[in-house]
Amino acid sequence: MTTQHIETLIIGAGQAGLSTGYHLRELGRPCLIVDGNDRVGDNWRRQWDTLRLYTPAKYSSLPGLPFPMDAWAFPHKDEVADYLETYALHWDLPVRMSTRIDLLEARPEGGYTATLGADTITCDNVVVATGTFGRTPYIPAFAGELEPSIRQLHSSEYRRLSQLRPGKVLVVGASHSGTDIAYEVAPTHETVLCGRDCGEIPLRLESRRFRAVFPLMAFAARHVLTRGTPIGRKMMDEVRGHGGPMLRVKRTDLEERHVERVLARVTGVYGGLPVLDGERVVDAANVVWCTGFKQVFDWVKLPIFGENGWPTEYRGVADGAPGLYFCGLSFQYSFSSMVFLGIGRDAEYLARRIAARVPA
Repeated sequence: MTTQHIETLIIGAGQAGLSTGYHLRELGRPCLIVDGNDRVGDNWRRQWDTLRLYTPAKYSSLPGLPFPMDAWAFPHKDEVADYLETYALHWDLPVRMSTRIDLLEARPEGGYTATLGADTITCDNVVVATGTFGRTPYIPAFAGELEPSIRQLHSSEYRRLSQLRPGKVLVVGASHSGTDIAYEVAPTHETVLCGRDCGEIPLRLESRRFRAVFPLMAFAARHVLTRGTPIGRKMMDEVRGHGGPMLRVKRTDLEERHVERVLARVTGVYGGLPVLDGERVVDAANVVWCTGFKQVFDWVKLPIFGENGWPTEYRGVADGAPGLYFCGLSFQYSFSSMVFLGIGRDAEYLARRIAARVPA
């Protein structure tokens, strides 16, 4: 059993954790970044094979290191993973991989204790950077009642078409991940996409019009759609609760590939098959649950979470827990907080708050 003390412990070596480590380094403050994966960027490598960012490389850099691609190219998920790994090496950030935190508790004398198996790390500050919407897939309980022959995958498990069985595919959830996957599987499988309409971005991401308009969209995402404005707070509730709008794939794309679009929700099971709004039974051979994630912080033994599982915080500063911070949350400050465009600013804000706690 070993015990180590560090001024600031950062849990998660994704884009949020690395950005926070960078800004603390710039301020001359020591930190340690830990992550349960084997390599920096593994969370990206595990996404579906064809996933690309929805923001161009020009707007997808972390502080201090431009993304090494054409400014208006959309990086592939493996390129994002490699960029994060390069970023950690480039800035010589103190990253310790294959290190999973089992328990985080407050210390009676102040600060926090993180337990890792038989070892412990004590710290004055801790930054939780474990995901935008959480890492625990949300799948309704009645999914366990579906016929065992039905192939069920959460969007976090879907990689490629070869995982699917012959027959109809029901994609549940029509935010950007659901529409992307439905569009991909439709040429080879009869596809039904169900769930509320989350809207769509009216521009093609690869178009000249998008290039012309995107700087204005980026400004709005950073400075208008914030938790400090009524429209920003309204959108925060919508995005956190239901996901974002369709981005790369449009309604017309789904129509061209003959995806059956149904606004009804999956509400239960009848005869081992999924039922939409208690009426229509879908004879699906596959169900892909694009139903998002839920925040599960059962390893954080602190009374700072609401009934919905989200921490009570503002701009990542936890209420009533001095020295505890969150980075990378959806709408941590603005709409841009969930993408590379806004993460650097959020991380810098937290780093400065941490540095201000150091006694003069």
